[in-house]
Amino acid sequence: MTLRIRIVWPAGHTTAILEETPTSTALAGALPISSTARTWGEEVYFDTPVSASVEAGARQVVDPGTVAFWTEGDALALPYGPTPISRGEECRLASPCNLLGALDGDPGILATVRDGDPIRVELVSG
Repeated sequence: MTLRIRIVWPAGHTTAILEETPTSTALAGALPISSTARTWGEEVYFDTPVSASVEAGARQVVDPGTVAFWTEGDALALPYGPTPISRGEECRLASPCNLLGALDGDPGILATVRDGDPIRVELVSG
């Protein structure tokens, strides 16, 4: 089973497909959520009401557009380019994160998210 979510902020929105994992199931059960966006290099992250343990397959270096869950901060992490600890052009997260899925379309749209923006995540029905 896959889940589709919509992520909305003042300057735009995107959708993502999440695979079924313990963390994505917990996240889906908490939706909709509203939070405050934070930026860290070319990554957007924000707090969620979900807590999760590190899952098998957690990774620190991921592809742009990966939907990841940062267990140390109970936050969704959405990288679209290099972060302050990246080597070269890689997307390097703060620590290994659970992999939930991927954004639809160009992850570069996340460049329009500003630190402090309100951000909302909701399930897409159908």
